[in-house]
Order: sequence, then structure tokens, then C-alpha cells
Amino acid sequence: MNTSTSATNHSLPDNLSFLPLITTASYAINTILGLPTNVYVLWLLVSRSEGVASSEIFVLNHTIAEIIFCLSSIVLFVCQRFPTTVLIHVVKFCVGFLFTARPLFQCCICVERYLAVVHPVVYLKCKPSRYRVGCCGVVWSMVLGSCSFFGFDLGDSPHIYYVYFGQFLALLLVILFCCLSVLMVLKRPGPGGGVGEKEGKHDRKMRAFRIILIILVSMVINYLPIVIIFLCNEVMNPSHFLVALYIILFVIVMCGFVQPVLYLHRAGKLPFITAT
Repeated sequence: MNTSTSATNHSLPDNLSFLPLITTASYAINTILGLPTNVYVLWLLVSRSEGVASSEIFVLNHTIAEIIFCLSSIVLFVCQRFPTTVLIHVVKFCVGFLFTARPLFQCCICVERYLAVVHPVVYLKCKPSRYRVGCCGVVWSMVLGSCSFFGFDLGDSPHIYYVYFGQFLALLLVILFCCLSVLMVLKRPGPGGGVGEKEGKHDRKMRAFRIILIILVSMVINYLPIVIIFLCNEVMNPSHFLVALYIILFVIVMCGFVQPVLYLHRAGKLPFITAT
């Protein structure tokens, strides 16, 4: 899965020489749209007088991972102009943020919303920040391992495809479970209380459901196609496989701005859209 340096690969057939332009375009779009939005989200998270809320620790770490990946785009552009071994390994190393950090932190956000809606007592017990910091430490360890696979050419092994297939499938199942569980809670009648209180709780549950559903759809669109084409690699025409791979990677890379835009929307920081 040597994807990040495809733009610097000069061994492509002549009829596919346009493919590196797709990689360049995806990194450029992700940098132009993703970097400023993620930096803005990071500033909003850390500039509060009370500090980062415990419920937004996963969002903070997800934002940091996206910023690091956006910055790797700048390294890619330099590497295309002045290719060196060090720069190539740096760019390849940062691919791990795309394939591991993004989906794992999105999954953590979903599980957190699931606990808040379906198991509020457990959620309150786990509210101290140390639990989330511990989870983030585990995720970052996995991210560094994934980055090492790519950065030191271990990602070229065919066995890595099955590792990522298992990772994406497991995360999709977890997020799907969270989404369906929250939906079932929304369908159940709530406990006694005033009409205003019931509506407030229902609105919070609906927001949690929308967040999980959006992440689920994003995961399916981003990662399911790449799993499918790698499983079909042996039966696909090599040229068709490369074209499909580059198109899928184009979508995955440039979608880095979606999550920060959704956060800004929820925070009411997009004046042209009414927050819900």
C-alpha cells in the first residue's frame, strides 16, 4: 500500500502518467480546505478560559492528527520538486495518520456519544479526563505503529492489506452498533419529566445520533472501497486497479476538512449555516 509516494513514482505506464496529478490535487485540496479549518477548530478548543472540555479530548486529538497530515502535504510538494530519500520516507510515514488516526479517533468519538446516550451512568463515571487521555495514548501508539509500517516500506507487504481490512471492518461494526443503539434509544419513550426537559434530552440524543451517522457514512465512503479493491486486486486488470486506487485515495485524502466543518457547524461558527 505504497500510496503516499505515488506522485513521485516515475515507473507508471505512459497511458497512466496522469495519475500522480490526482494525488497532487487531492493533497492540495486537503491542504487548502483542511488546514485552515482544522487550525481554527484547534484554536477554539484550546483558547477557552476553562481549557479543553473532557468531552472534546477525542476531537482535539483528531484535529491534531489531521493538521499533521495536512502539513505532510507541504512536504509532498517539496518532495515532488526535490525528491530525496528522507522526504519520501517522511511523506510515507504520515500516511499512517490518514489510515489509522482518522478512523480510530472518529470511532472514539462515536463510542463516547454512544455511552452518553445509551449508558449515561457509565458515561458519568468515565467523565474524568484521565480515561480519555489513556485511550488517546493507546490510539497514538497504534498510529505510530501504522506510520512505521508505511515509513519504513513495511506497508509494501501484501499482508498489510489484511491488517487494514480487519481494522476498517472492526471500526465500521463498532460505529454501526453505536449508531443503531442510539437510534433504538431515540425510539423508546423517555422517563417522566417536563416537556421542555424531555425535548432537551431528545435534542441532545438526536445530535449524538447525527454525529455518529455522519461518521458512519464517512467511514463507509472513505474506507470500504479501498478494502474492496485490495481484496479484488488479483482479479483486476493492473491498469484498472491503479486508476481505481488513485480515485479512491483522492476521495479519502481530500475529506479531511469534513469533520472540522461539522464541528464548526455545531459550534455555530459558520455564519451562513444555522447551527442545529
